[in-house]
Amino acid sequence: MLDVQGLSCPLPVLKANKTLRGMTAGEKLRILATDKASIADFKAFCRETGHSLIAFSEEGDLLSFTIRRKNDTAPED
Repeated sequence: MLDVQGLSCPLPVLKANKTLRGMTAGEKLRILATDKASIADFKAFCRETGHSLIAFSEEGDLLSFTIRRKNDTAPED
């Protein structure tokens, strides 16, 4: 789990990207955030990188994302 509560754009996505790089293909990462801009940011991030946003929920100010790391055959840049 990655807790980025209180951080503003672009830090939540940057920290998630760094964490995902250290994970194996198919692993899931749960992210807790509070920045509303993260909703659009994580959707765009997954679309651009090939990772899958498999779950999203919002409870009050708390945003929860679950991203599945992509299956890749080439190293990421």
